[in-house]
Amino acid sequence: MVHTAIETESPPQGAGKGLNRPSGPSGGSSPSPTAKTEPDSKIFIALLHAESQIRKAQTVQELCFLLANETRRLVDFRQACILSITPDGRTRCRVEAVSSVAIVDRNAPMIRWVERVISHLWEGAILQAPGPLSPTQCSKDLQGDWKNFAFPHVLWCPLIGADQQVMGGMWLSRETPWHEGEVQLIRRFAETVAHAWQALGGRKQFVKNWHVFKKWIWGVLVVLTAAMWLPVRLSTLAPVEVVPRDPSVVTAPLDGVLADILVHPNTMVQEGQMLFRYEDTKFRNQFEVAEKNLSVTWMEYRKVTQGAFLDHETGAGMPVQASEVRLKEAERDYAWEMLQHVEVKSPRTGIVIFGDKSEWIGKPVVVGERIMEVANPEKFELKIDLPVEDAIVLREGAEVEVFLNASPLQAIPATLRHASYHASILPTNVLAYRVEAEFTEPPEDIRIGWQGTAKVYGEQVTLFFYLFRRPLGVLRQTLGF
Repeated sequence: MVHTAIETESPPQGAGKGLNRPSGPSGGSSPSPTAKTEPDSKIFIALLHAESQIRKAQTVQELCFLLANETRRLVDFRQACILSITPDGRTRCRVEAVSSVAIVDRNAPMIRWVERVISHLWEGAILQAPGPLSPTQCSKDLQGDWKNFAFPHVLWCPLIGADQQVMGGMWLSRETPWHEGEVQLIRRFAETVAHAWQALGGRKQFVKNWHVFKKWIWGVLVVLTAAMWLPVRLSTLAPVEVVPRDPSVVTAPLDGVLADILVHPNTMVQEGQMLFRYEDTKFRNQFEVAEKNLSVTWMEYRKVTQGAFLDHETGAGMPVQASEVRLKEAERDYAWEMLQHVEVKSPRTGIVIFGDKSEWIGKPVVVGERIMEVANPEKFELKIDLPVEDAIVLREGAEVEVFLNASPLQAIPATLRHASYHASILPTNVLAYRVEAEFTEPPEDIRIGWQGTAKVYGEQVTLFFYLFRRPLGVLRQTLGF
């Protein structure tokens, strides 16, 4: 192509200084061989320089800017537009660069008109080869704006990649007609530009053979459809905590204020060891008052008994006074029993489980309020709080895998023992089912109070149901079908 532009027998006239044939001394005679090769050498040097600049471009945007401005070294033009054509939209084109303009205004009327013209001509299969464009090739609505937005003579040169697909093109316009030598020169230059454009990612050809690609797509779809029917075990995740099994709950035996807690959390205690005590001022005073009342009543009873020997009417009041004595004795015994509960002792040997001591000291409690637990440290189970939105059908004996926070890489096997039928609200305001499980082979270093995540397995379902169970549930709750 380089020799075609250089060895043309009839170089074009008036296309630029580098393409004008130099006249002889007489003005009409043939030029000398030295004068003839001088313009051709300038064109060759300009072509090499332009190609060198194109190869140095780092991005497609930089390539388009160089193409719109450096092409003036090869041919003269008044205005140049560099366009890109998307691979999937045959009629979609975009002006990437304009000569002598740093930033292209996408809303400029001329830019939008050029894109409409190229889209229209592309549908007519006119832009596959380089050549001049004329207003007669366009529709009437586009012909009316030709004089306003373009010069009379426009040269179109497509940028064709190695896959013979058009990636874009050059729109060059001026007042004078285009000659064959200039068209061939721009065509030769466009081949280098197309190679650089494709190398920089102007058009990524992911699949060269569309038919092969379609077969791969259908094959993948068939495999995915078949995989959706594979049986898998349904599973769900929920928070888990190691809790004691059958602990002895220590509750408040009477209404009062806790004076002191004599043990620390998670410490071993023996049966009968004191755990905590109440403020005993109120209970001790009640016992002393009841005892004094009993003494007074007993003295009155003795007085009535002695008076019965002298007065028959006085003896008639002895049964009433005896009942008063028995009432005061009951009150004294009750006050004594309450005083005995001021100090609470451990019902068994084990570790004592409760919160911070400072949260209980000085706090008023009522009868039956849960204060602490005493449990055997070697007997424990798993408490799983399964949220309602993640609930699945659970069977007794189902497999459970526990990942404790203390050892997150170790999966500890467990077995489901019981699942509640009614959901309750957790302290975190989450509605959840209570699930109980036990370790199949408990680790030696396990301790009560550890927390983590439990993976509870349910029945076998298809892979489709496993992946889309929650989306289908949300869809049904939203649309109602």
